[in-house]
Amino acid sequence: RFKMSATVFEKVSNFSQFRRLLRVYRTNTNFISKYSSFLSPQDSSLKRKDAQEPDDEFRTYEIPGAKPQERMKRRQRKRAEVPPDRSLRMQVDQDWTKAWPTNSTFKQSVVPFPVRQGFVEKTDENEGVVPGKYGNAELMKIPNFLHLSPAHVKKHCAAIKKFCTEWPEGLETDESCDKHFPITVTTSDYCKSGPSERDFRARVAKIKFKLSSLELDYHARDKFIRLVGDRYDKQSGMVTIESDRCPLKQQNYDYCMYLLTALYYESWKIEPWELEKSEVDMEQYFWDISQSRQSAVNLVCTIKEITTKQMETSTSTDGAVVPSTPGYLATLSHDAEEEAIVKLGPIQNYKHAVNSLHNEGESQLTVEQYKESVRQLLNLKAS
Repeated sequence: RFKMSATVFEKVSNFSQFRRLLRVYRTNTNFISKYSSFLSPQDSSLKRKDAQEPDDEFRTYEIPGAKPQERMKRRQRKRAEVPPDRSLRMQVDQDWTKAWPTNSTFKQSVVPFPVRQGFVEKTDENEGVVPGKYGNAELMKIPNFLHLSPAHVKKHCAAIKKFCTEWPEGLETDESCDKHFPITVTTSDYCKSGPSERDFRARVAKIKFKLSSLELDYHARDKFIRLVGDRYDKQSGMVTIESDRCPLKQQNYDYCMYLLTALYYESWKIEPWELEKSEVDMEQYFWDISQSRQSAVNLVCTIKEITTKQMETSTSTDGAVVPSTPGYLATLSHDAEEEAIVKLGPIQNYKHAVNSLHNEGESQLTVEQYKESVRQLLNLKAS
């Protein structure tokens, strides 16, 4: 039958080509609809019922012996509803250290209080109100301190308390701390965003101390002040030494300490030309090296001799008026040395009054001090 039908196909040249076409026919149902006009009437039984379908529909390729499988339908995923911000569900008495435990960029969903940041250029922009925290990039740019609340600091202190030592005894006040630790060292560290973590400003080292904390006499103190120049603050008495010439911070600190040591020992040196200074060459008035000291000592000795002679003569003459002896001369012996006389109270008051009058200038206070010292020295009654 196939041989007889092969003669009908005009495009089939031999039997082997027909067999190849027949294999395609068995596997593809479109063969029947495409070549139905060339088949004989007795081969019409080869047509399937579904051959009447339109030619433009693509048939499914069925493999003989394979079980047809139903096409799996794509599952449609249901999108989960976005829950409200966490800040709306936060309790008022919650533990803030658990909500914001460490340093982090600002997140509006975690902050339960209103925050605004930004600039409104026009009144019609955002209704003239500074932007809030939702989607605000300005709040994410700047650093925040939400991780350093009092509760955070308290927990941090409790965590590092086991590594701390007890406060040393004898350093309860600022005065005691300044006495035992007179030098204050100041350095700085900088954090920046760049290719290198080093900052040239971090090399600077500065030390600060009170000049009174150094053991200096007048000569050494005056020379020290002249050597440091404007680094000495006369009002506060503080000396500041700063260095930035070395590349490292530790090197600049060592250089500052070297300068302090060199200044201290250099101030105690006495050059030969300094011994030639006279009273006129002094920077200020000194009562101890002035003629006023010798005059005061001679005056006290004269008063002592006069009062002693008058007391001796009054014993032989009845009714004679004896002048009163100053009280500070009662304990002074006849052969007292000059240093013992200078240490008397009225002499010391007179010394300070004369020094203040010459060095600070004449004022109502210095004149009154000088008046009282002279009155005590001469044992005169106040008018």
